[in-house]
Amino acid sequence: MNDTTMLPRTTQRRPRTWLRYTVMLLMVALLAAGLIAFQQFKAGILKHVVATIRSELPTVATAKASMQEWQPRQTATGSARASKGADLAAEIGGVVDEIDFESGQTVSEGTVLLRLRPNDDDAKLAQLQATADLAGITLQRDQKQLAMHGVAQATVDSDSASLKVARAQVAAQQAVMAEKVIRAPFAGRLGVRQVDLGEFMAAGTMIVTLQQLDPMFVDFYLPQQALGQIAVGEKVRVSADAYPGQTFDGVVLALNSKVDPSSRMLQVRASIPNPDGRLLPGMFLTVSVASGDAKSLVTIPLAAVAFNPYGSLVYVLHDAKDAQGKDQQTVTQQFVTTGASRGDQVSILKGVSADDVVVTAGQLKLHNGSEVKIDNALQPTDNPAPEPQDH
Repeated sequence: MNDTTMLPRTTQRRPRTWLRYTVMLLMVALLAAGLIAFQQFKAGILKHVVATIRSELPTVATAKASMQEWQPRQTATGSARASKGADLAAEIGGVVDEIDFESGQTVSEGTVLLRLRPNDDDAKLAQLQATADLAGITLQRDQKQLAMHGVAQATVDSDSASLKVARAQVAAQQAVMAEKVIRAPFAGRLGVRQVDLGEFMAAGTMIVTLQQLDPMFVDFYLPQQALGQIAVGEKVRVSADAYPGQTFDGVVLALNSKVDPSSRMLQVRASIPNPDGRLLPGMFLTVSVASGDAKSLVTIPLAAVAFNPYGSLVYVLHDAKDAQGKDQQTVTQQFVTTGASRGDQVSILKGVSADDVVVTAGQLKLHNGSEVKIDNALQPTDNPAPEPQDH
């Protein structure tokens, strides 16, 4: 019998099993090598991307903090009113007989504006004047008779009383006739005429409004805490929506003698020169009044401050050196305490000193310690009293 045919079956299958193990080990080794190569490739790509990003420094605009005179101001809303104003009306009724003005006309004091139909007023005045003249003649005659003891003193006294009554009746009729002539009580600008020629006008019917526009008064309210900060004569600046970018300067004219107990607000009246009549009574105005003494405060552009719920911060620029000793510019986050703002400026009470350089544009790309590149070709405005640009 052949020896080969006598070997166990396990001995015959062993070479094939080792072959399978070898192939599997080779495949695992190849897979591991592939994974290692892929990780090295990915690390190289990431390193290249990071290097590219770091080489492109964020570009920012900067401005230097400065020390400026800062005038504290109180701001409020107010209403314009004429220094003199009245809605003109007749004291008695009658038919409009003559209109001597035009709507919008500027008139001087005493100018006749309107006349009511006189009817028989002249005749009544003549009758009463004649009665008064007769009473005067009678009194003179009786006084002569009294000197010669021709009449009693009682007769002269009666004549004197009759003369006074007659003269009073003449004055009353003259007053009635004067009430039918409407005159301007002061100089100013007339409004729109409210009556027409030939119209019957009842007593008290408004004829026209008359407003003296120069100077113009501005009434506004401030909290009672402002009592110790403002006084008569303080400068006032007024702006109106009707004139964007324009302001009108004036002074505080008076403070009310009491504080409103319901709102705890104090009424203040200012006087504004208005020679061209641009401000009209009833206009809504924004009022800014100086309060207290001017102070020197650190100011920066408002665009430099990032206002957040957890605090306001700015990026402050610093000169530094990198690991190779090369000059570079970096920024650090600095929390600040802001004060009042005016226009495009804001005052800094704490956190930034004068001459510190702060970032005014490009903050979104920064973090604490970022290296930056400066380009101040375009700068945010830093104007304490900006005006709209005409396009």
